[in-house]
Amino acid sequence: MKIVVDDKIPFIREAMAQIADQVVYRPGRDICPDDLKDADALVIRTRTRCDASLLQGSKVSFIATATIGYDHLDTDYLKQAHIAWTNCPGCNASSVGQYLRSCLLLLEKEKGCDLSQTTVGLVGVGHVGHAVIEAIRPLGVRILLNDPPQAEALLQSGKPATAFLSLEELQARCDIISFHTPLILSGTHPTFHLADEKFFKALRRKPVIINTSRGAVIDNADLLQALQRGCIKDAIIDTWENEPDINLELLHHIYIGTPHIAGYSADGKANATRMALTALCRHFQIPATFQIHAPKLPRKAIPRPDAPEKELALELYNPHADSLKLKAHPDQFEELRGNYPLRREILEMEP
Repeated sequence: MKIVVDDKIPFIREAMAQIADQVVYRPGRDICPDDLKDADALVIRTRTRCDASLLQGSKVSFIATATIGYDHLDTDYLKQAHIAWTNCPGCNASSVGQYLRSCLLLLEKEKGCDLSQTTVGLVGVGHVGHAVIEAIRPLGVRILLNDPPQAEALLQSGKPATAFLSLEELQARCDIISFHTPLILSGTHPTFHLADEKFFKALRRKPVIINTSRGAVIDNADLLQALQRGCIKDAIIDTWENEPDINLELLHHIYIGTPHIAGYSADGKANATRMALTALCRHFQIPATFQIHAPKLPRKAIPRPDAPEKELALELYNPHADSLKLKAHPDQFEELRGNYPLRREILEMEP
């Protein structure tokens, strides 16, 4: 069996050696039809667009994307071509939760934000949204939820949907609004440019805007204008339109800008790789005997492991480090993302 694999997927090589006879590692953006002519499966991330132009005429019968999102998969074509596929829902949800928690702690520490008096609105309450709730609730913030598809499903089943508020209510009441939706281009509840000029003009409290979902959920040009006009207080952006060719003016106007790494903890990466390979083995009826674990932190990585809880959280992960690198070298967006350093969600250190 031959499998083509994105060479930036972590912790995968030893496991793949147990699964396949032949494994070809390629940069995700460079995977091409010639690579796949005699391949049985493909294991990728978001940088590989899987459609007819890539897959037509290949032997590929299964694709695993080691990511939550799957808008890089042409699912209609895959269905037509009888190519099975899987994503990894929830794999890095707790990593995004850690990112949000650290960002809120920085807003408290550096921007004078009193978290006990802060209302946070979450737009999208799936796997990631729930993980964010668990991560930030202990900080004492008030949390408001918006998820029209879930609210609609509850109402259709005869259950109350009081846990979910309208987007207009979040616009009126929130000090921070954070987006955690998939990118949906059409249908009843599209999310493409959900936050646009109209959205920003309807805000009432000049909130901080956070996006860790998909870049095009927020119109980046309109976000920049909202900052310049004072419609919002600040922004924290991890996912961008037109990555890696991001809006440089926006990058240098916002508080924190990172290269699509909110979900890039080693714990989240290990989860994604494990889920993708488990699905691969299930599809081809291969025993899943591999073990995948996130590496422990070197002792010197955390100089004060006994620091107070909030300080330790920022010792484990401070988004400023990633933001400073991107602002200094925005042309290295892909390199910063592809060669991301070890980051853990828990304090697990080498002996």
